[in-house]
Amino acid sequence: MAKNFRKSLVKRTVHILLAICLLLAGSVGRIFYIQIVKGEEYAAKAESQQLSDTEVEAMRGTIYDNDGNVLAQSATVWTVYIDPANIEDDERELIVEYFTEQFELDDEEQAELIEKSQSDSRYYVVETKVENSKKEEISAFVSENKLTNCIGFTQSAERYYPYGSLASTVLGFVGSDNQGLAGIESYYNEELTGINGRIITATDAKSNSISADYETSVEAQDGYSLKLTINSTIQYYLEKGLQEALDEYQAKGCYGIVMNVNTGAVLAMASLPDYDCNDPYTITYSKYLDEIENAESDEEKVELQSAYRQNQWRNFTVSDTYVPGSVCKTFIASAALEEDVVSLDTTYTCTGSIQVDTYTMNCHYHAGHGTQTLTQGLENSCNPFFITIGQKLGVHNYFKYFTSFGFTEKTGIDLPGEASSQYYEEDEYGIVELSSASFGQTNSVTPIQLCTALCAVANGGTLYQPYLVSEIVDSDGNTVAKTESTAVRNVISEETSETVCSMLESVVENGTGKNAYVAGYSVGGKTGTSTKLGETSENEKDKYIVSFACIAPSDDPEIAMIIICDEPNQDLGGGAICAPIAASVVEAAMDELGIEPSYTEDELETLSTQTPSLIGESLSSAKETLENAGLTYKVMGSGDTVTRQSPSALSSIPSGGVVVLYTDSTEKETVEVPDFSGYTITEVNKLAASYNLNIEIAGNDTTSSLVIAYKQSESAGNEVEVGSVITVTFKSTEAVLD
Repeated sequence: MAKNFRKSLVKRTVHILLAICLLLAGSVGRIFYIQIVKGEEYAAKAESQQLSDTEVEAMRGTIYDNDGNVLAQSATVWTVYIDPANIEDDERELIVEYFTEQFELDDEEQAELIEKSQSDSRYYVVETKVENSKKEEISAFVSENKLTNCIGFTQSAERYYPYGSLASTVLGFVGSDNQGLAGIESYYNEELTGINGRIITATDAKSNSISADYETSVEAQDGYSLKLTINSTIQYYLEKGLQEALDEYQAKGCYGIVMNVNTGAVLAMASLPDYDCNDPYTITYSKYLDEIENAESDEEKVELQSAYRQNQWRNFTVSDTYVPGSVCKTFIASAALEEDVVSLDTTYTCTGSIQVDTYTMNCHYHAGHGTQTLTQGLENSCNPFFITIGQKLGVHNYFKYFTSFGFTEKTGIDLPGEASSQYYEEDEYGIVELSSASFGQTNSVTPIQLCTALCAVANGGTLYQPYLVSEIVDSDGNTVAKTESTAVRNVISEETSETVCSMLESVVENGTGKNAYVAGYSVGGKTGTSTKLGETSENEKDKYIVSFACIAPSDDPEIAMIIICDEPNQDLGGGAICAPIAASVVEAAMDELGIEPSYTEDELETLSTQTPSLIGESLSSAKETLENAGLTYKVMGSGDTVTRQSPSALSSIPSGGVVVLYTDSTEKETVEVPDFSGYTITEVNKLAASYNLNIEIAGNDTTSSLVIAYKQSESAGNEVEVGSVITVTFKSTEAVLD
């Protein structure tokens, strides 16, 4: 029995030992699995629970204009959040009440904040895009009430555009992730975007930060900044003129480019309607808003909103093509002179049309221009004349210069989405196609291609690549890259360039471009019109694109410009709609570029002068001073000494203008400015005299009855002092659809 007991004891002991060994083996295996097989994974999980890894967003680079003015800039903003799991009951009411007041939360938002503050979550965003001053205020509240574990901040960057819509289709904008979505912001996104930094902090079991001794940080590297070739003053006047035309003619769009002819630098570029870069999703054009408002269904409204947003973001000058019309006669004339198939002595008799194969091709002046020289043919924009020039040039030479001027290739401008031109290949031309192309039909080009080619005509014959970014600099101001002008090829000789520039000047002096006249400066230009074939129904009238190509000063060009109006609601050509815009931009550009005016004798006779300083002088002496200066006067009061005057001393006043002299304490006399629009120069002067106002004439000042006022420096209805100077701008309304 004892023997059996021992055997049983040994057996049980062995079983126990085996069980213990199995348990130990399992534990060892589990430890091996955890530490060796899954060691890295579990270590990473433990680290993630013990460390807080916060990304610090890098600042996006700043964008400047050519004078160093900030066009786009990033600033630090903060996201304010709460950690509900760390909020004690006695803290909750204080936090909710504070944030309700700080962020002006409504009842619904406050209720949501109360609900979220009672949850077990670790993160709830109270407010985003909080500026630094507000963040500092909240930080003081947190510190004062010992709420460090309850309220936190994360840093980010917000993009600001100080000038709103200025150059918006050039600059573009960024998305919610701070990535460029259009324009320069998109094209140079890699350069503008920096490298984000990190802050790694040890945390306790509740994910609260421990001592700063355990903190590691990697500084963010800010993006590079860009200096553009854009001149904000020229850009402003370009956009101002385009906006006025867009509103007046309810056009589909108005577009423009101004370039330095000697470098290819773009000084201004605009496509309207445009948008505010700070709020790119808001539609701005009143015509679009009316159409959306009158949509027949919600579905149509949504479709229109989407289409019009895309349209206002689109830079037509680079991303679209159009048939340029008669502005192309500039390049035909250049090619024909260069190939010596015509000269300035070449003449042609226009009868109003010309037969080409089985087609009758009309001149815009159906009665015919009669016999003209080459310059007169360009002045009159005579289609039959240029058809014969194109035929003399021939298909091969036409296409050679079409290619050489850059119309068969993209310009390579540093903007996204540049379109390719649409054109006939050399072997696709017959006599009809060549004849049509000779006055700017047949082929479609981009506005940037046309303006670039115009620079070549103006600068002595060299085609330059256009560009917008002149310099890239790092956050310390060091130059990373600098753009050098890139000459693509020589197209025409200096002699041909000078000849064509002189012809373009004659177009403004004597031809269809008179509205581009600017006192003190020689201006050259060419009008253009193209019919938008295939875009009108049987009962609709034709739709047009009208334009004006311009150079200034034409005797030594510095700038080239193209102004385009797409589908104006009146049958007026580029000379009536676009040339006046070009004139205002030329005047601003010449002043901005420091090019002094040179007035003719006729211009000097009508040039404004400075009003003499008369306050304190005797009335008799003041009268004598004004008479000697060729000015008239009106006396207010019964005193003998001048106590006040209008216009004020040293202000501009036209020759023969009236100065109001006050000789006692008589209150200044005011008058309501009349509406001068639609009146001739004679009528405006007569109307102004009846109101005792001085008129300074600007724009096209020929004596033709077709020249009428269309813009004034003081809006009709404004109250101004008697004697004030009102600048009234005139233009010809002659409707030449050339």
